Amino acid sequence: MHLDVVDLREFYYRTPLGGAAKLALREAVRGLWPCTRDMTVAGFGFTAPLLRPYLGEARRVIALMPAQQGVMPWPEEGPNLSALVEETAWPVAAGVVDRIIVAHGLETCERPDALLEEIWRVLAPSGQVVFVVPNRTGVWARRDATPFGFGRPYSLGQMESLLRKHRFVPERHAAALYGPPVHGGFLLRAAPVWEALGRRCEWRLLAGALIVEASKQIYARPPSGSKVSVPGPLEVFDGLTRPRPEPVAGRRTRH
Repeated sequence: MHLDVVDLREFYYRTPLGGAAKLALREAVRGLWPCTRDMTVAGFGFTAPLLRPYLGEARRVIALMPAQQGVMPWPEEGPNLSALVEETAWPVAAGVVDRIIVAHGLETCERPDALLEEIWRVLAPSGQVVFVVPNRTGVWARRDATPFGFGRPYSLGQMESLLRKHRFVPERHAAALYGPPVHGGFLLRAAPVWEALGRRCEWRLLAGALIVEASKQIYARPPSGSKVSVPGPLEVFDGLTRPRPEPVAGRRTRH
């Protein structure tokens, strides 16, 4: 079940908890991709808060919002860079996107396998994608007071298995939202402290969100369980006969 774009916008841009979550997630993603100069960067789901740092740096930025969620104009200043799309059929040419951010898109998608195939299609051969998903072991996935309490939460192992299944190579991972999902008080004001402690102590199991980076796999892979036969140094000459000299014109060969 997709969340409505109005509810997502209200959370990230109108509530203190959403503002703190926006900063924490943005810092985690930016840590993986500190520079996207001369790249095409796309987001799917509700990624406007995470795409903001790449405006003015990347060659092109576009926010793709699924029809089941709805779309909003973005950014508020300048030309609109958001588009309403079908979640498994994007109006994007194959192999042209260098970086993709997926947030509030995979866990609520009705056809996650088809979505991953579509992401693979539009990624450039050297492209990378980052998935921001609810952490199965985190507190945020157990409360519906935030967008991370909806859809299917994932563990790191589940994400990596899913990505390998769809021709992606898991590269790096991070986590965010270490503090409790409360909308006010001292715990919320201490959100930056929670994030710093969580990253330093690697409290991934307590984090509210997992951030998983993967690259597009473009080489052929043998079917699972099949054996790959590599010829030995002498086997490569199998089938060759001993060379025979060519007869010289005008000279008789002896029998």
